[in-house]
Amino acid sequence: MTGDRRQTILVVDDVPDNIDVLSGLLRPHYRVRAATSGERALQIARTLPHPDLILLDIMMPGMDGYQVCRELKADPRTRRLPVIFITARSEVEDEAKGLALGAVDYITKPVSPPIVLARVRTQLALYDQNRRLERKVRERTAELVTTRLEIIRRLGRAAEFKDNETGLHVIRMSHYTRLLAEALGSDAEWVDLLFNAAPMHDIGKIGIPDRILLKPGPLDQEEWVEMRRHPQYGADIIGEHDSALLRLSREIALNHHERWNGSGYPAGLRETAIPLSARIVAVADVFDALTTRRPYKRAWTTEQAADYMREQSGIQFDPELVTLFDRILPQILEVRSRYEESG
Repeated sequence: MTGDRRQTILVVDDVPDNIDVLSGLLRPHYRVRAATSGERALQIARTLPHPDLILLDIMMPGMDGYQVCRELKADPRTRRLPVIFITARSEVEDEAKGLALGAVDYITKPVSPPIVLARVRTQLALYDQNRRLERKVRERTAELVTTRLEIIRRLGRAAEFKDNETGLHVIRMSHYTRLLAEALGSDAEWVDLLFNAAPMHDIGKIGIPDRILLKPGPLDQEEWVEMRRHPQYGADIIGEHDSALLRLSREIALNHHERWNGSGYPAGLRETAIPLSARIVAVADVFDALTTRRPYKRAWTTEQAADYMREQSGIQFDPELVTLFDRILPQILEVRSRYEESG
C-alpha cells in the first residue's frame, strides 16, 4: 500500500503455514514481512526501514531463533528491536533462555489469536514509548553536549593563540584527524569523539612561558626541557574523568609527541604502545604545523611536508597511517584550502 504508515512486523518461521496463520492475523492491523530462515530474517531486519517488532520461531534448520536473537542484539542497528519468541517449546528453561538473550516476550504454540494481538500491541506501545523517551533525552542533553564541545574547542584555541594568531590550526588538524580515522575504518562514534578531542592536544602549551613558545629561533637545551613538559601539563589540566570525551582528550594531550621508534616524549613509548588516537593526531598535527608559518620558521610547501611525512614513516609516525595519509592527501588539501590562514 502506497503511503502505508502502519507499523511493520517481521514474522520468522521455517514453516510457511505458520507464517500464513500469523500474517493473516496481523495484516488487518500492521504491515507484515516474512522470512523462512534466520539468515533472511537478519538481512531484512538490518535493511532500512527496520521492522518495528519481530515474531521469531526458535526451532529452525541452520540458524535457530536463539542465534538470530543473539545476532540482532549484538548489532547496533537492530539491538533495540523488540523480539517475541513464538515456539512449540514450552519448558520454563526455554522461556528463561529466550528472555535472557534479550527477547521481550515468549508465546507458545499453538497460538491464541487474542493473546498474540494483545502481546504485539503491548510491545509495540512500549517500543514507541521508549523511542519517544530516548528522543526527549537526546533533545534535553543536546544543549549540554554542545556547550561541552564548545568549551573544549575554545580551550584548544586558547592554547593555539599563544603561538598562532587565528587558531585555525586546531580546526584544520581536527578535520585531518577525522579523515585519517575514517580512512582507517574506525567506528563512527569513536571518529566523532576523536574529532572533538583533537583540539585539546596542545592545551599544555598554556603552561609554557611565552619567551620559549614564541622564541623566533632554536631553543636551547634548558628551553627544550621545559617545552617537553607541555604534554604532561595538558594531561594535568584535563585531569581524570569518567567522560569518554575527556578521557580521550587527556590521552591525546599526553601522548601526541611520542614517536613510533620510541624516541618521543614524555614516556618514550613505541609503536602500538602509543595510543591510536595519539598516533593519528601526531600525523595531522605535524603536517599542519609544517605547512603553516610559525614565529620560528616559514611555511613548507605541500610537497616538502608530504616528503617529510614519508621519510618519517616508521621513525616518527605509524607507517600504516602515513600510507593512509598519502591516499587521502587530496581531501587533506581541500580542508587546508577551506580553512587557510589569511594574510
